[in-house]
Amino acid sequence: MKYRNYLFLLSFLFFTWAQPVHAQGVAGGYPARPVRVIVGFAPGGATDLVARQFAQKVGESLGRPFVVENRPGGGGVVANMLVKNAAADGYTLLAVSGTFSITPAISKSLAYDALKDFAPISLVNQAPFVVVVHPSLPARTIGELVALARAQPGKLDYGSAGQGSNVQLAVELFNTLAGVKMTHVPYKGTGQALIDLMAGQVQLTIANILSGLPYAKAGKLRALAVTSEKRAKAMPELPAVSETVPGYAVASWNGWLAHAATPPEIIAKLNAELVKAARAPDISERMTATGGEALGSTPEEFGRHLATEVSRWRKVVQQANIRLN
Repeated sequence: MKYRNYLFLLSFLFFTWAQPVHAQGVAGGYPARPVRVIVGFAPGGATDLVARQFAQKVGESLGRPFVVENRPGGGGVVANMLVKNAAADGYTLLAVSGTFSITPAISKSLAYDALKDFAPISLVNQAPFVVVVHPSLPARTIGELVALARAQPGKLDYGSAGQGSNVQLAVELFNTLAGVKMTHVPYKGTGQALIDLMAGQVQLTIANILSGLPYAKAGKLRALAVTSEKRAKAMPELPAVSETVPGYAVASWNGWLAHAATPPEIIAKLNAELVKAARAPDISERMTATGGEALGSTPEEFGRHLATEVSRWRKVVQQANIRLN
């Protein structure tokens, strides 16, 4: 009997000692080798550039390379599947943009669940878009644009980077909230849409600040408003669309995800590093200069953000009857 009690005591002591050591070992020894950060778009784009800025900071802090790997294809689906099928050990991460929350709304069948197959780590930045029109359009404010669109239903054409793009959904949300109808003209990319807008082939678009604002400053386009909930710090002179169309708010954003089964200790460690990177003066200043804001959210906050975005875009797609060609 005493022997059994002795064994029980030894087992109990080993179990209670091993638990914290194991927990510390998972996060304490991470990362022990280079970490891959998968981006579902080509090098040079906004998602890629933001991922590289944060990957460099996190890698420097943790003493291991965080290597950005571009895997374009399917609007990010190729990259998403790669991370879903990777080992859940924190060595294959996913840097995503707002497209991640739009894809489930416009794709009939996906081999992954955007909300269940990935673990949110942190939202890292956010930036508004800017509404730009051709200078010949007799609208200098969002109010005047709404009045013009109501007077000419379906006559105003807006360009986007393609069917199901974030710009199409952003304008269709505007159509719904403002009670207007503008016609979609899809292009194969943002660059071509802006070229045709400057040529007067379409009347307006919602553009990334980096791509749209320089043309507005050069007089080739006219900027009417930013799409963020409030005015942007970098452009306080531009009103927010919501000042005229209550409830309208659309922003581009980036965040990091991991495999859903990644140990929570690793998620917590990565979250702390991303939050620290977002607060670094050089990253913060760079984001502000381009009209955005560096963020550092908790995993739970990012998870709620994703759920809200997926739900919202599904409603927009259904209301506008958007279908991929």
